[in-house]
Amino acid sequence: MKSKESIKPIITFGRQLELQFDDDLKTMDEYEASTPAPAHEARKRLHYISFASGSSGNSCYVGNDKGGVIIDAGIRADQIEDILAEHGVNMRHVRALLLTHDHSDHVRYSYNLLRNNRHLTLMCTPRVLNGLLRRHSISKRIKEYHTPIFKEIPFKVADMEITAFEVPHDGSDNMGFAIDFEGHHFVLATDLGMVNDRARHYMSRANYLVIEANYDSDMLRLGKYPEYLKARIRTNNGHLDNVDTASFLQEIVGEQLKYIFLCHLSRDNNTPAIALRTVREALERKGMNVGKGEETHADIEADVQLLALPRFEPTRWFSFL
Repeated sequence: MKSKESIKPIITFGRQLELQFDDDLKTMDEYEASTPAPAHEARKRLHYISFASGSSGNSCYVGNDKGGVIIDAGIRADQIEDILAEHGVNMRHVRALLLTHDHSDHVRYSYNLLRNNRHLTLMCTPRVLNGLLRRHSISKRIKEYHTPIFKEIPFKVADMEITAFEVPHDGSDNMGFAIDFEGHHFVLATDLGMVNDRARHYMSRANYLVIEANYDSDMLRLGKYPEYLKARIRTNNGHLDNVDTASFLQEIVGEQLKYIFLCHLSRDNNTPAIALRTVREALERKGMNVGKGEETHADIEADVQLLALPRFEPTRWFSFL
């Protein structure tokens, strides 16, 4: 058994791995040495864009001027690449693909994205990788890209310290991600049936929080889904409804929380208007002035920005200072 002294609490990604960027740049160190250091202020920016969010497919990008990560690959690889290119991000700037769990709407195009961009590494727990191979018709060669990560053990990508944490859902293994960079605390928790203690710990520290608001209880109850599926959605290993999300946000909202992004809204059992209204009213009862994230004068005066992520379209490019 290893001694405590031999276990490093932080895994620095990219130093030990030989990654092929192009013919002249073989390692991450060489890549970084060849790239001019960004200005001090630019280096402090954290960037975010959601490509899509919902049961039809989920994926987003988080990064800085040194590099970034894609979280989940539930939409086509060429869509991800094209959207990033529209915002001036070359895929060689992206370091890794992170997976939250092994459901199809989060992993469907993982191998395509990795095969198109062979410098990327796949970062997920071994249980997620095994579940992905067991549940889906994905090439076993995806294992060649895999770097294992483990919950509650931070690792670093492009100076971002990333920690995976447990969330309750019915995948083979399920996690959210907390990303810390230059004083920014970005947290993503999608697909969870309840807020457990570890998710609460990380989400309560967030400056920018992506959290599920999957369904409206009345719409689900009166909707066309079969009863077994309704029951699955309602369980603690299913999905969060709008009221539960609103109640949790009402508990944790404070000066530290600047942006709330409601994600994974059901196409059949929710609408952006209902989800936003439910959460907004809960925050206002707490005395918060809630903005719409549109950078208007009213938003500048607001305490917190509240947005619902589109199911099929990308958001605008967010650059947090």
